[in-house]
Amino acid sequence: MSQRIILTGATGMVGEGVLLTLLGQPGVEAVLSISRQPSGHRHPKLHELLVPDFFDLLTIEGELAGYTACFFCAGISSLGLKEAAYTRTTHDLT
Repeated sequence: MSQRIILTGATGMVGEGVLLTLLGQPGVEAVLSISRQPSGHRHPKLHELLVPDFFDLLTIEGELAGYTACFFCAGISSLGLKEAAYTRTTHDLT
């Protein structure tokens, strides 16, 4: 069975590695990358959906149907952030 994967964080170190691995897998039919900026990668399996605010995904809800798995690799560095801001992104968002 072919997999259709949603991936967040494809522009980061971990997410980019996951993206490249997924694109190279014959059992993966499609990868939907959801991020704030383009990944810079082009591939027939890859569709990128740019969203300015991960806390407001209602506008893209209809585009998420039909996927079989999700890799949530989005995150931020804690450097220079207050604990509440870091927790909001790395804990509350997931």
